[in-house]
Amino acid sequence: MINKNSISIIGGAGHVGFPLGLAFADKKFKVNLIDLNKENLEIIKSGNVPFYEIGAKKILKNCLKKKLITTTNDLKTVKKSKYIIVCIGTPIDSKLKPETKTFLIFFKKLLKYVNKDQLIIIRSSVYPGIIDEIGKFYKKRKNNIVYCPERIVQSKSLVELSKLPQIVSGFDTKNLNLAKKLFAKICGKIIETSILEAELIKLFSNANRYINFSIANQLYIICNHFNLDFKRIRKIMRDGYERNLNLSNSGFTAGPCLLKDTMQLTSFYKKKFDLGFAAMKVNESLPDLIIKKLSKIKNVKNKKIGLLGLAFKAETDDIRDSLSIKLLKKLKNKKYKVFQSDEYYKDSKNINAKLLIKKSDVIILGAPHKRYKKLKISNKKKLIDVWGFFKTS
Repeated sequence: MINKNSISIIGGAGHVGFPLGLAFADKKFKVNLIDLNKENLEIIKSGNVPFYEIGAKKILKNCLKKKLITTTNDLKTVKKSKYIIVCIGTPIDSKLKPETKTFLIFFKKLLKYVNKDQLIIIRSSVYPGIIDEIGKFYKKRKNNIVYCPERIVQSKSLVELSKLPQIVSGFDTKNLNLAKKLFAKICGKIIETSILEAELIKLFSNANRYINFSIANQLYIICNHFNLDFKRIRKIMRDGYERNLNLSNSGFTAGPCLLKDTMQLTSFYKKKFDLGFAAMKVNESLPDLIIKKLSKIKNVKNKKIGLLGLAFKAETDDIRDSLSIKLLKKLKNKKYKVFQSDEYYKDSKNINAKLLIKKSDVIILGAPHKRYKKLKISNKKKLIDVWGFFKTS
């Protein structure tokens, strides 16, 4: 028997699925979190959160108390839910090409457990055309599929879900309206598009951000070459000149989404997406730029290096595709003595931020967590700050 108030979320212990599940459970839906990550499921079951997400712990404890959330690694349990939301990853391979095979195989497996009365909502970023591919082998159940991509900023999902417009697309009006009605419970504005439009909106959004960050990073690299302060130049550029207000800060541009989706778009457009390739070249070059800066420091091999922040961005514990982690590996490969620290990502090798500053001769800012603003770094220490985060004298 299908529970019309029940939602199964596949990938429910991950960064996309978990906060989405909390949002629906907070609106009195019965939410079944399905995931292969047993460790994360156990953490959730105990009332704790598996990663940093603003506001998540309070909602989780309340929903567990009301028995609105269950956890499992058994895919067959989707049979009980009216709504099945898929939030599994869509990676790129070592050659930066979309790895779609595993995604399609999963949907063939899922087909065994779904029926005509269920709505399948795909939330993942996908290679354009994949939703149509899935529709082909779902045949009569094709109309039960809708594509509703997520566009939230990691660690702020619960804040943004209610504020951002939700894109909704599908094969038929009946199920589109069902999806609209469901998302209206947790979102504000709902926007209907074609499936291809929805696929591209998600990829365009991330590629747009990735390219814009690369502009700032390219300008930072130019300033570095001429021994100029990009932070100062950027401030003057934006002072009273509105047309430059969109110029972002420089800094590591990485994580599990921006590069991946830019490369998916590149592959879709038959490698003619020159801006995407150029952005990747610029953004991925920053760790090597720092290694080069280090090599110019006198007696640097005898100095201790402190890497402050390991996450791929500020205010998260996620190190997936982090350029700070890539830099850490490069430093170790070059036999530098390295200390590491992070405010959110836990690792047995981490030391306290203040101790790192005390022990290190050279300090590199890897992730600009807000708490670091309170740190005092002596002028006697060499500071490498590609973010322009710390005040300069």
